[in-house]
Amino acid sequence: MTGLWVFREKLKSFYARFDAFINPLIRFAFGFVTFHMLNGSLGAMARLNNVLVELVLALVCSVLPYGVMVFVAGVLLLAHVSSISLEMTTILFLLLLFILILYFGLQPKDSYLLLLTPIFFHLKIPYAIPILVGLSCGLSSVATVCCGTVLFYVMQYIKQNAGTLSGDSTLGIVEQLMQIVRTLLSNRLMVVMMVTCAAGILIVWLIRRLPVNFSWAIAIVAGALTQLGAIFIGDFLFDVSLPMGQLVAGLVLSMALAAVYHFFVFAVDYTRTEYVQFEDDDYYYYVKAVPKIAISLPDVKVQRFNDGRRRERFDE
Repeated sequence: MTGLWVFREKLKSFYARFDAFINPLIRFAFGFVTFHMLNGSLGAMARLNNVLVELVLALVCSVLPYGVMVFVAGVLLLAHVSSISLEMTTILFLLLLFILILYFGLQPKDSYLLLLTPIFFHLKIPYAIPILVGLSCGLSSVATVCCGTVLFYVMQYIKQNAGTLSGDSTLGIVEQLMQIVRTLLSNRLMVVMMVTCAAGILIVWLIRRLPVNFSWAIAIVAGALTQLGAIFIGDFLFDVSLPMGQLVAGLVLSMALAAVYHFFVFAVDYTRTEYVQFEDDDYYYYVKAVPKIAISLPDVKVQRFNDGRRRERFDE
């Protein structure tokens, strides 16, 4: 176990020294995965469905804030959808506009969640998002995660119905718009997953703030169980079912990712907890102080002995 703590300290020290280079590299990788996922899911416009375009866009976004990456991803998504259906492009544009207004009004610092949530859904581990967000963000991030969930299911709808959306129809533009909106709003699985994410974030956020030992570990388990219960309730009320093997595997993997995040971000030593009491003119203060786990890096010194004289004797 000591080796893991030493590795953690070395990693933190390495990041502190080279964060100016590591952060752009992380944004580049994040952008490339986002644009590659968009092209892989839709890819309707052949000119944009190119690895070189993905690399160039990711390289540009690597030196810009995450909000710019969200804007570029939205433009790329609209470009692909415009090759499929003008009506769907209009709906998607209004949806993205609403999301951006909601995002800038509530939590402008969590723009990366708008992209990270669909990626985790695409990787079949969406249950990790509520746990990680509940551990690191506030309740206002619920809106951002729910918007990311809607974007994922909208992209799924476009991908599954690309032929129908692009085909000729006897309906007018208004009727087509209303039909698409009704189809999206009747997606019970999307509603259940939005409620599941919101409930998971709420439970994890509440428990990890409690002044009890191992609050983060308890929050991780409680968040996973809450999401499992929400999905079962959704299955009972709305007849929405998910493959049991995929559900259990996703929850286990999500808990593992949260445990790794816990190890690197919130590692404390509850055996050395101290309770401090002090006062001022108006209040008495009772403080519980839990020290962080810190391992000093081993200072290895290699000392060399000059054996030149001994070699001279052997030569004689």
